[in-house]
Amino acid sequence: MENTLFTGKVYHHFDELPSTNDHALELIALAHKGTAKSKPPEGTVVRADTQTAGRGQYGSRWLTQGGQNLTLSVILYPIWLEISAQFYLSMAVALALRDTLQPLAPAAIKWPNDIYINGRKTAGVLIQNAIGGNGMQSSVVGIGLNVNQSVFPPEIVDKATSLALETGQNFNLDTLQGALFENLERRYLQLRAGQRETIRNEYISNLYRLNETANYALPDGTTFTAIQRGVDEAGRLLLERGRGMEVFEVKGVVFLT
Repeated sequence: MENTLFTGKVYHHFDELPSTNDHALELIALAHKGTAKSKPPEGTVVRADTQTAGRGQYGSRWLTQGGQNLTLSVILYPIWLEISAQFYLSMAVALALRDTLQPLAPAAIKWPNDIYINGRKTAGVLIQNAIGGNGMQSSVVGIGLNVNQSVFPPEIVDKATSLALETGQNFNLDTLQGALFENLERRYLQLRAGQRETIRNEYISNLYRLNETANYALPDGTTFTAIQRGVDEAGRLLLERGRGMEVFEVKGVVFLT
């Protein structure tokens, strides 16, 4: 953490936790209740070698092998970010992960913020925002990154991968974490400096299956074929099919193949 200004300067490392996001949220809550001396500084990290109740986006489980991967949460205070612009934080985090992995393997962002290598999921993000007044109050950025895991449960073996499986080598978790912190802080400061268009353009250009025909499904099970054209400023997916361009909210459509 020597190469960051604030990310990871306060660092809580546990052998095991149910959820790093839940622990980070508890640290913030204790400060609000006055039972802690002060709120955790921006950039505070909670990491667990084993996470027993990890979650992905929208209630999905994050299945991970203990001690083989990076499972951590970072506390941020983007009070300068309007509620309507909160997806920019998601884009910045996804780019930071992609920046970290790209020198090691061909990484792409699967909307909204999973990271894929060679068509399989390598990392996921769960951001939990606290909103007050007209803006953001705090954000807990949960990151799960498959690093050295070589075996996955049968139900996800065709959908998940790791850096080790894709490159044939193992990685030092602390070294990789240091690179992640540097990239996360750089992208966060880029967003804070108002470079939203740059972030959105880079996010779109690194989307998995961008400008390609793929199969999708609606919540009612209806399937269709469309071409992914990017996202709008609210982070909604733009899909082009026979009737023209359509806009989909997160969880309003599922990518199939």
